[in-house]
Amino acid sequence: MSYQPQFTITPGLLARVENIAALREKILAATVHVPWIPALQKDTRLRNAHSSTAIEGNPLTIEQVRAVEEGRELSGVADRAKREVLNYFAGLRFIEKNLKKSRLTHEDLLKLHKVIAADVMDQGAAGRYRTVAVRVGRFVPPPPEDVSGLMFELLEWWNRESGKQSSVISSAIIHHRFESIHPFADGNGRMGRTLALWELYRRGFDAHHIFSVDEFYWQDRPRYYGELEAVRRQGGDLTSWLEYAAEGLHVTLETVWTRVQRLAADSGGKKLVLRPKQEQLLQMLRDHKSMTPQEIWDGIGVSKQGALDLLRPLMKSGLVKRVGTRKSGRYILG
Repeated sequence: MSYQPQFTITPGLLARVENIAALREKILAATVHVPWIPALQKDTRLRNAHSSTAIEGNPLTIEQVRAVEEGRELSGVADRAKREVLNYFAGLRFIEKNLKKSRLTHEDLLKLHKVIAADVMDQGAAGRYRTVAVRVGRFVPPPPEDVSGLMFELLEWWNRESGKQSSVISSAIIHHRFESIHPFADGNGRMGRTLALWELYRRGFDAHHIFSVDEFYWQDRPRYYGELEAVRRQGGDLTSWLEYAAEGLHVTLETVWTRVQRLAADSGGKKLVLRPKQEQLLQMLRDHKSMTPQEIWDGIGVSKQGALDLLRPLMKSGLVKRVGTRKSGRYILG
């Protein structure tokens, strides 16, 4: 038996998807080769980590999440709250490093869950499907013995059929179906939202990784949970959920467009055309957070002088900055 999502492409949903596509193209056209893309990416990762963990009850403010990411000390904050945030940042890095996987497997999802849920599980084990029955409010997910088969069906649909739909729709389907299966003993909410984001990334929807729809969900959590539950009351019909998820993505893109316009105005419309080696360098700094000069020129395969030639315009534009002493200095994103 295979998974076949039930939904109707209503005129309102179709119009929303078309508007999303147009707004996305406008944003991507405005963010080609601009120097503040890394700053926008960093802000988006921050908002994703804060929003998705806050939905599940994490008490940290967005500024505290920023401090955790930057490795600054926070007094009076529980270790678990910090660990949840650090795990989520690690989960985002995981999906960013696995964008080109053409086929996802159980092992991929188990690895991601192990990253997101490490040391923060109330029950069960990180990186393993649940072996116990669970309840989410009034909703009782399928029994544990059915989980593996249901996840197999979802993965088959994801790998074979999702590409036939707009990524706006397929990501929302994956999100809801995963939450309905609830395959882990804990951490399912964060996982489901991360999988939806992974689908958008894999399909090339968010080429720069500057969208954070989780913020929309967090800002009205009762509605988010209500929309998830509504599908169950409607016999599994996903139409209302798809309309809600598309609304969230549209609102998110409108917010991003406002930020893009503000950043463009602040920079006077100046653009920095990045060379391939500079793009590689920025990606390395995103992955490693900070690097020594030696690590940079070894990593991109250029001489010391070649690395400095690449770094100068990046530092002048504020994309990269040097921290530390002259002897022990490191480069980080600006």
